[in-house]
Amino acid sequence: MNTLGSLDPSHRLTVALLHPQIAPNTGNVARLCVASGCDLHLVRPLGFVLSDRTLRRSAMDYWKRLRLTVHDDDDAFFKAISNRRAWYFDSAAQSSLWDVAFHAGDVLVFGSETGGIEQSILSACPSQALRIPQVAGERCLNLATSVGIATYTALRQLPDAARKDRARDVVS
Repeated sequence: MNTLGSLDPSHRLTVALLHPQIAPNTGNVARLCVASGCDLHLVRPLGFVLSDRTLRRSAMDYWKRLRLTVHDDDDAFFKAISNRRAWYFDSAAQSSLWDVAFHAGDVLVFGSETGGIEQSILSACPSQALRIPQVAGERCLNLATSVGIATYTALRQLPDAARKDRARDVVS
């Protein structure tokens, strides 16, 4: 029996990157999204072209299995997710990701590596801005690392994400 388990991708969790600048980071996030069963939304402008070889190299052969949506601008993205709950990850946020109850269909939104999420977006929904706890005074985590921490924290809370494995583990 495999005690490590696998994920049920029907959780509908989505990762979004607003204006990512570094192709390998986005490639690593794409790979994470495929492995975790998440959709990925990218919002232009991007700091690279989607055919960038470093993007494809970091995403490896996962890219062809990625459920990707690219939006031309913030307005198009926010219109597309208007009926879903979004969480905005920023190192200056007051609420911790550990204090949130995530739900199926949530959208985890991250800003660019150089500028984060625009203050106007964070100000519009301060109760949905989250930070990843870290030692005081340290710089921000890498974008791909932050996405991984947030994604798996959210997935762990979703009751159906690993239902098949829980049922199998209880029987053994």
